[in-house]
Amino acid sequence: MDAATLSLGALAIAIVVSCTIRLHVGFLAISLAWVVGVYIADMSAAEVMNGFPTRLFLTLAGVTLLFSQAQANGTLDLIAHKAVLLCRGNVGVMPMMFFALSFVLASIGPGNIASVALMAPMGMAVAGQVGIPAFLMAIMIGNGANAGSLSPIAPTGVIVNGVMDEIGLGGYALSTYLNNMMAHAVVVFAAYFLLGGWKLLGRYHEGALVVPGRDAGDGAEGKTTADDFGREHWITIGVIAALLVGVILFGVDVGLGAFGCAIILALLKAGDESEAVKIMPWRVIMMVCGVTVLISVLDETGGLELFTRVLAGVSTANTVTAVMAFTTGFISIYSSTSGVVLP
Repeated sequence: MDAATLSLGALAIAIVVSCTIRLHVGFLAISLAWVVGVYIADMSAAEVMNGFPTRLFLTLAGVTLLFSQAQANGTLDLIAHKAVLLCRGNVGVMPMMFFALSFVLASIGPGNIASVALMAPMGMAVAGQVGIPAFLMAIMIGNGANAGSLSPIAPTGVIVNGVMDEIGLGGYALSTYLNNMMAHAVVVFAAYFLLGGWKLLGRYHEGALVVPGRDAGDGAEGKTTADDFGREHWITIGVIAALLVGVILFGVDVGLGAFGCAIILALLKAGDESEAVKIMPWRVIMMVCGVTVLISVLDETGGLELFTRVLAGVSTANTVTAVMAFTTGFISIYSSTSGVVLP
């Protein structure tokens, strides 16, 4: 059996393990890359290690460090609470507000997973109090976060754009982001009408909402005022805004820029980098980087070309997109989309 087949088999093993066993697939992928690359494909250890995506690692680490600081100092949570109050009790507007807020939070850097983790407890609590169907609220939050997931500065967007650059499809970051956003917006629009969201328009909830989250125990009211924004929150918002302007208008590298912004927050005592490091998604970062090392070995051994031939054998020009969508969708049910499927 040649190296191409064995390397493709190694990738299959990594995917199966990620779906069935609680083992870090990134570390497994690096180990498989070492065995296949050095002992089967006659690659040197240095050649295998050259497959480690240093640029991607620094970008993911920088972005997640900055927004972990914003999460740790309560800025993201406070913004979410303020957005809920903007609805002024209009029940029909609340689902759309949670969609928009999840979309914005995912787009500006934390990514879809962090945004859902932040918004879901709040959204489901509000839905239960005002009579919004739980399934509708779940769709709003989930699709909102995924709508913003391919932002050029969001972790998943960074991964997707990096892969596209490697295969010669660079320059489509904005269109990819917007197309993904529109697809999820269509789903949300349909769900809003099919699940009765439109019937809630004009209904108002009287009294305070109990919103779980920032510095609130059980039963704490989710009422906040403008005074709740402290010095550290305004500094954090300003630094994030400066990063967005730099990336969009001046071509600042998002990863290095995020590191710089994180250090500014630490120096100004607006963020605790030590606490932020503890809550960074290191597992996901190393999963992405580890699988990328294995993918680079596949590329060197001809495994990717073999996979292309296999795919061509089971599909046509008219069905290849559907086959890929079904396959990746099925795998992502059981394994990490950003860590396994996309790389």
